[in-house]
Amino acid sequence: MADDILTIREVADYLKVTERTLYRLVQDGKLPAFKVGNSWRFRREDLERWISEQSRGTDTNREDD
Repeated sequence: MADDILTIREVADYLKVTERTLYRLVQDGKLPAFKVGNSWRFRREDLERWISEQSRGTDTNREDD
């Protein structure tokens, strides 16, 4: 169960991006997250779903060509 909730550092390592990039994605509402106190947390299953959506190109913010 401990692996079901991840910290921003763990997600940064997992996605191979900087923490700064994650903060921007979260603040823009592009990455699912929630706050515990002043710290962001991420559900592993939400991240997996987000990754799957990104790889399929189903980002709702994309413009049609």
